[in-house]
Amino acid sequence: MRAAIEGFRRAIDENPFLAVEHRLFEAESENIERRICEDIAAYLGGRPEEVALTGSTTMGLALVYHGLPLKPGDEILTTTHDHVVHHESIRLSALRSGASVRKIALFDEAASATVEGIVARVRAAIRPATRVLGITWVHSATGIRLPIRRIAEVVQEVNRGRAEADHVLLVVDGVHGIGAVEDAIAQMGCDFFSAGTHKWMFGPRGTGLLWAPARNWARLTPLIPTFSDRECFDAWAENRPVKGPTVAARMTPGGFHAFEHQWGVSAAFRMHWQIGPARIAGRVFELNDRCRRGLAALPKVRLHTPLDRELAAGINCFEVAGHSPVAVVQALLAKGIVASTSPYAVSYARLSAGLMNTPEEVDRAVAAVARL
Repeated sequence: MRAAIEGFRRAIDENPFLAVEHRLFEAESENIERRICEDIAAYLGGRPEEVALTGSTTMGLALVYHGLPLKPGDEILTTTHDHVVHHESIRLSALRSGASVRKIALFDEAASATVEGIVARVRAAIRPATRVLGITWVHSATGIRLPIRRIAEVVQEVNRGRAEADHVLLVVDGVHGIGAVEDAIAQMGCDFFSAGTHKWMFGPRGTGLLWAPARNWARLTPLIPTFSDRECFDAWAENRPVKGPTVAARMTPGGFHAFEHQWGVSAAFRMHWQIGPARIAGRVFELNDRCRRGLAALPKVRLHTPLDRELAAGINCFEVAGHSPVAVVQALLAKGIVASTSPYAVSYARLSAGLMNTPEEVDRAVAAVARL
C-alpha cells in the first residue's frame, strides 16, 4: 500500500493535470474510482455501483443522516453505546429535519450480554414513528460485537407490515468490524454501511466507504457536489435538472482530496482478498480471544468484552483495580505495549491484537497487565 501511495504521489507531483484529470474523467473502463469501487465491492460481496467513496466513517454517517428525507414526527432510534460521531450525525440531522431522537440500552453489562437479549430489546424499542435505527457493529466502548444479521431480521419483520414510506432503515457504523470479522457486508441486511478503512483494513488515512443497495441510494439527497457522476455535470452544462434517482457515485464527495491515499486504498482491499477474509478474521479472533481469556483470569482485572464468540471481535476493554484507564495505558506504554482508552463518558483501557501481532506479544501484554 505504501508503494501504491508513493507511486500515485510521484505521478501527481510530476504532472497533476495528466495524473488527476485522466484518472478521474476517463471512460468508465479506465476510471480509477470505478476500479477502486470494484476492489471494495468484491470484498463487501456487492456491486461497484453500490459503493460511494468517502473520507471517513464520520463523513459517511453524515451523508446518510443529512441526505434522508426525515421530517417532524419521524424518529431516529439509536443506542446509548454509540460513538460521539454517530450521535452527533443524528443530532445535527434532527436539528435540520425536525425529527426526534431516542436512545436505548441494548444490554446492562456488555460482558454478560446475549444475542437473544440484544435482539429482544431492539424489537421492543421500535415504534410506529421510527424511521431509522442507527447502530454500531463493533463497539469501541466495550468491544462487544452486535448480531447485525439478527437485528436486520427484526427490522425486516417490522417493515413487512408497513408502507414503503414508513420503513425503518438500518444504518450501521462498521469501522471496527470491516477487516476484523468475516461477514459479507452486502448480505448482512443493513440499509447503509459506513466505515473508514484506516483501522482493521490497514488502508490509508483519510479514506472510507459508504455502501447501500441501489434502492436506498435513491432515498438520499446529495449534500456535496460530486466529480463522480457525469450526469450532474451534463445537467449543469445544459442548464436543466439532474435526471434519474440518486446513485452511489452522486453521493461521492467531489473536490480535490489526497488522491494518492484515496487511490491507494485498493491495495489494502486486494491484500485482504489475497490473504483471505476468513483467514484474517480467524487470526484476529484467535489472538484477541487469547487476550480476553488471559485478562479474565487475572483476579484484579474486570473484563467488559464478552467471551462469547458471537459477541466479540478485536477490541478488549477492561479495568484494573486501583488504576485509572489512563494510568494503565501509560504503564503499558512504558513497557513498549500500545494500549488505549475508550473515548466515552465511562472509559476503559483497551488492548487490540491485529494481524501483525503474535501469540507471544499477546501473552507479554497480559503479563504486563498482571504486574500492575
